[in-house]
Amino acid sequence: MYLAEAPPEQHEEERILLVDDNPTNLQVLLQTLNGRGYKLLIAKNGESALRIAAKAKPALALLDIMMPDMDGYQVCQRLKENPETQNITVIFLSALDDTKDKVRGLKTGAVDFISKPFQAEEVIARVQTQLKIHKLEQALSARNRQLEADKANILESMNEGIFGLDRRGMITFANPAASRMTGWSIEQLTSLSLKDLMQTEPPATPNPQAAIEVSLSKGISKTVEDATFLHCDDTPFPVDFSCTPIMENSTPSGAVVVFKDISEKKRHQAALQKALDELESQKEQLTHVSRLSTMGEMAAGFAHEVNQPLTAISNYAQVGRRMLARLELDDDLGLHEAMEKINTQARRAGEIIARIRSFVKKPDHVLGSVDPNRLIQDTYKLAEVDARNNNMEIHLKQEEGLPDVKVDPVQIQQVALNLIRNGMEAMRDMDTRNIGVYVRTCKVDDEFVKVSVIDRGHGLADDAEERLFTPFYTTKPDGMGIGLTVCHSIIQSHGGKLTFQRNPEGGAIFEFTMPIAD
Repeated sequence: MYLAEAPPEQHEEERILLVDDNPTNLQVLLQTLNGRGYKLLIAKNGESALRIAAKAKPALALLDIMMPDMDGYQVCQRLKENPETQNITVIFLSALDDTKDKVRGLKTGAVDFISKPFQAEEVIARVQTQLKIHKLEQALSARNRQLEADKANILESMNEGIFGLDRRGMITFANPAASRMTGWSIEQLTSLSLKDLMQTEPPATPNPQAAIEVSLSKGISKTVEDATFLHCDDTPFPVDFSCTPIMENSTPSGAVVVFKDISEKKRHQAALQKALDELESQKEQLTHVSRLSTMGEMAAGFAHEVNQPLTAISNYAQVGRRMLARLELDDDLGLHEAMEKINTQARRAGEIIARIRSFVKKPDHVLGSVDPNRLIQDTYKLAEVDARNNNMEIHLKQEEGLPDVKVDPVQIQQVALNLIRNGMEAMRDMDTRNIGVYVRTCKVDDEFVKVSVIDRGHGLADDAEERLFTPFYTTKPDGMGIGLTVCHSIIQSHGGKLTFQRNPEGGAIFEFTMPIAD
């Protein structure tokens, strides 16, 4: 067993069990997760994994499927059958990518499936999300146990309010709990009718007064849930109550009303519902992340496949030109010119595809000294296609002689491209589209260079200041609401700031800063 050392300032680290018979895979997982506040445990086979899990009780296990002697499915099944380890969250790691393999893994009790070879970012995202879900589930379980304990304590301590009624419904007795819950003194309560403490406006459903009247007139016990009583200041509070008649010679002479304030119960229910909503939100975010990862891989594959026929078209066009030259035909029909245009457009399309492939691939986060003007010019070329499709222009206003900035160029291109496309989409259906989007660069001070993206679109919503960089908040009908959130995180990770303001002339201005290289 291997126990990775965590930073000394970390406390109560989450334990993660890494199970794989391949030392290289284990090393990669260690490098990916080490230093993130987790206590990492290693097992090289199924038996070792079960022993470590029973002893250490990790919160999560990253479990390989294809292992000798005992495969991952068997390990997962054994974990789930053991009451001491059944709450461990299991994520499968495997090169198996068939749907039936994934379904089998989920049926054995796993919650997620990461295909090999895996990306470090994906492993980190899925581990973080599943640990959050694990914590929420543990909190929900603890909250449920606490609610049950609270309920038992209430029953045992007799904290319910008790009223004694005469046959007219006047209060003849009240206990201290009834006084405490209503705010009336016991002397004041014994001079009131119970009807005075019941809210009937607007009409309550069920009508609590009707239940009391049935008990007093017909001698029938009644129980009413979620009724409303009034405090001494006429403010309402929810109660459950029961009314039991007092019988004398088979005739009701009064009744005993036992009630309890259920305000805390309702608050707990609201808190539980909020926790459940948060749990569902985490699951939805995981689904979004998975979809985005899949779309990025598809886009890279699409760019690769399209680039090959484009290269062939260019080559065939050049061959056609040489054949026409050998035939020495009159070019009245413009064949030479047509072949030249085919070749030019094929090369141009290939350049666009190359930019797409460079943009969607998943490079490591590498900082370097970059010319900010050149970086924005390259981004402008990426946005040209969108600009033409929207019949819109992108205007570059760049300050000359800007110093190099220390950034990851691919990530900064992602931010700039997203802001430019957002600006064009905001102006797409407006009369101001002819103005176009302005992109400006300038030096802020000795530490930062600033990039501004200015549009004359429909502007920002009234609540944009509070919600614009919140995940999954969007004003687009078909938007996912994560673009600006990702941009904000990227700029923060570079030590810069992403801000926005309302354009006085209409539209919005987004600006981000980049640190100047040393």
